[in-house]
Amino acid sequence: MLYEALEWNRRRTRLILALFVFLVAGAGAAVGYLAGDTWAGLGLALVFAAVYLPLTYATASRQVLALAGAVEASPEEYPELHHVVEELALAARIPKPRVYVVPDEAPNAFAVGIRPEEGAVAFTTGLLKLLNREELEGVAAHEISHLKNGDARLMTLAIALVGVIVLLADIGRQLLWWGGLEDERGRVRRREGDGRGGAEALFLLLAVLFLVLAPLAAQLTQLALSRNREFYADASAVDLTRNPQGLIRALAKLKEHAATVRRANAATAGMYFVRPFADGGGLETLFSTHPPIEERIRRLEAM
Repeated sequence: MLYEALEWNRRRTRLILALFVFLVAGAGAAVGYLAGDTWAGLGLALVFAAVYLPLTYATASRQVLALAGAVEASPEEYPELHHVVEELALAARIPKPRVYVVPDEAPNAFAVGIRPEEGAVAFTTGLLKLLNREELEGVAAHEISHLKNGDARLMTLAIALVGVIVLLADIGRQLLWWGGLEDERGRVRRREGDGRGGAEALFLLLAVLFLVLAPLAAQLTQLALSRNREFYADASAVDLTRNPQGLIRALAKLKEHAATVRRANAATAGMYFVRPFADGGGLETLFSTHPPIEERIRRLEAM
């Protein structure tokens, strides 16, 4: 059951990444069509991706740790935490990540690192107080699984691709405005005497709709990818510890002690072990970076 769960998550991740590629290419083609050269638009999308992705990769880990207020934990002050992380890193066959503590009473944790050799794991002081060693091992195994599976790299890629799509959509909107295809209320209109036939008008409408909807679709795709990677990391954590009960009990405790991490924000939310914000409204599941804790527990119990 465990390996079936891992393989199912791999397949779903590939499908989600394929959708991202389609959205970037489609946004570029739409911009190119509005500018009069579809291939130029595709080239523009490629250039933006080639510039934006390396910049995001180079600064992502430092930014997340700084935004969280994480402080590197010394082995003398946190010997048990270092022992747990070291043992699990050995089991995962990756270098021991740097260990950080976040001074926050909300119980949570996260991992960052484009490559396992540059990885870091961070735990809030609230989490360290709340969990026993077995439960802490479950959480640490989950975060180390993120490093082993390349999830931080994947989520950084997703965030960067969303940025590219939003930028392309904004360029398309500027083309509509300066090309006279938008009225004062922001609605698309056909210019008089431009000779557009019915088919070309349809293509124009499709291009505009794509640019309007692509940023929302990209953000929803990013959230779906984030939720999928949480299931994947849960399954991988069980593969490391051979003990789902520690992770199950940790999730149950965090559900009871749910609290907002003070320095978490929308950009870093997907990195955390559980959703770092208070419960929202009815659309929370659709727009959440994490699957419901009840569903995570249910899947773990089925392994």
